[in-house]
Amino acid sequence: MEKEEIYKHINDIEVRTSLMRGIKSYAIRNNVLDDNQKKSVEAYFPEYAVVFKDEFTDPRTLFVDPSKPVIIEIGFGMGTSTEIIARERKDYNYLCLEVYLQGFVRLLKAVGEEKMPNIKLMRFNAVDVLEHMIPDNSIDGFHIFFPDPWPKKKHHKRRLIQKDFVNLLAKKLKKGGYLYLVTDWEEYAEWMIEILSGEELLFNPYECYAPPREWRPRTKFEQKGLDKDYKINEIWFVKR
Repeated sequence: MEKEEIYKHINDIEVRTSLMRGIKSYAIRNNVLDDNQKKSVEAYFPEYAVVFKDEFTDPRTLFVDPSKPVIIEIGFGMGTSTEIIARERKDYNYLCLEVYLQGFVRLLKAVGEEKMPNIKLMRFNAVDVLEHMIPDNSIDGFHIFFPDPWPKKKHHKRRLIQKDFVNLLAKKLKKGGYLYLVTDWEEYAEWMIEILSGEELLFNPYECYAPPREWRPRTKFEQKGLDKDYKINEIWFVKR
């Protein structure tokens, strides 16, 4: 893949975002790369990144070992926990979506240097990827850790977790597949529980919040919340 083509794909989300209408749960920011970051992109993008295509693709075929279950992570930030989880849970493949360029490049560099065959990255809007690339009943799990809570009431419409989006996630899950969400914003956690409980394709195997998964590491971001006495709320729903 030529450099021009790499940067066309990596910046495609910014072009599309400028043309998109409607409410978005994210904002494009800090999209300037230094020379070292550009070297990482050029070295590792062709092998470890997936480009957006307006056609359905069996997600298993994106990975070296297509026999492994596929997990999609939406909004991995800097990718610290993603990297740890994928390293320790090697029996799963991870398709990781993020629009934040700095985080995308950091994880791409880590994955490339460690040669981690069970991670693929996309810098693209998750809704577009799910609607246009991912077939129904094809995903084994979704991870959404600490999505932006948009705490002001007037901004609640920007929250990622909405009725239609949850229904989209549920359709993409296989039977028995899981949806794993984590937030340190109490009111948003209650919002999530209410919306997920209203999705008929999903059920909550717990009375309310789920116990922590020992394989999800605590990040610096999470620790900052704990230092402020924020409660970490873990939510786990399963497809019927």
